[in-house]
Amino acid sequence: MIYLDNAATTYPKPEKVYESIMDCMKNYCANPGRAGHKLAMKAARGIYDARENISKLFNIENPMNIIFTHNATDSLNLAIKGCVKKGDHIITTSMEHNSVIRPIKALEEKGIENTIVKCNEEGFLDVEDIKKAIKKNTKLIVTTHASNVCGTLINIKEVGEIAKEYGILYLVDASQTAGVYDIDVKSINIDMLAAPGHKCLLGPQGTGILYIREGLNLTILKEGGTGSKSEELFQPELLPDKYESGTHNTPGIVGLSEGVKFILEEGIENIRKHEENLCKYMLGKLEEVPNIKIYGPKDSTKRAAVISINIGNMDSGEITFLLDSEYDIATRSGIHCAPLAHKTLGTLEQGAVRFSLGYFNTKEEIDKAVNALKEIAKNN
Repeated sequence: MIYLDNAATTYPKPEKVYESIMDCMKNYCANPGRAGHKLAMKAARGIYDARENISKLFNIENPMNIIFTHNATDSLNLAIKGCVKKGDHIITTSMEHNSVIRPIKALEEKGIENTIVKCNEEGFLDVEDIKKAIKKNTKLIVTTHASNVCGTLINIKEVGEIAKEYGILYLVDASQTAGVYDIDVKSINIDMLAAPGHKCLLGPQGTGILYIREGLNLTILKEGGTGSKSEELFQPELLPDKYESGTHNTPGIVGLSEGVKFILEEGIENIRKHEENLCKYMLGKLEEVPNIKIYGPKDSTKRAAVISINIGNMDSGEITFLLDSEYDIATRSGIHCAPLAHKTLGTLEQGAVRFSLGYFNTKEEIDKAVNALKEIAKNN
């Protein structure tokens, strides 16, 4: 199969990711932080190593400021709901995934306001519109780094500067960029960074991270066993234990660590250049497809390697079905859990067919995908 659905989950993973997961499962999958025997200690060491590797990737000083979660949605819910209270105001954009929009909308019932800043028809954000949306009670700004629908990049550095100037917290959803684009939490003034482990970080599903800036105190969403201060009846305050109740997904975190190590060894710039080149190549080749609509910017340096298209008025689901059943090509169609983004792009009714490229894709695969689209367009 030609796999072009990396925005949902990157596949395949580096071989060492698979090997490390199996090694953990077979040889030391004890409960980290819950005992002093050798297996538990090795499991705990594996988790700490993962924190250190992730810290290197994002220029995080203290590995204990990295919280392990189940996925980006888990991270975003903790970050959004944990830092606001009744009377506060949140600013976000029209290009966000439902994992940002739904928690924010749910908070309306608790007396927390929100403003959704509209992006343009290519998905670009005018950062001046963020400034205009700021109110006296604005507590948090949340933006994606790149759209999961059309790949359009948001200038998170400029948004971070605005947040710092006005003393507002800034949360970045890096679901489509962490592991491909340089993200320095210090220079960009990021207070919280959310990312899944199973996408560009090349780890397994069931893993996610939330970076919380030193000194920032979030309200916890769950309490329970942490392996620390077990004699106390209240949740410990120390990080990361405060936010990591329950047994860790040790095999998953160890696998994630290997994915991040692969990125560090390959070089994030090399990974980004490869994906940018593939994206540029595909954007050019897609112009050969009759009656095609391509969404988002035409410049591959202004978008992640996520390309959404439609062919005339064809149902997007039908195109994905044909690509899969007739050509063995994996894509995703529909609304991509981002209805406001589709409304912004003008595709809410039709949806779109999404091709999301990864580090292990090739130009030959893109050629086959484009040729398949040509045949589909010709026959419909």
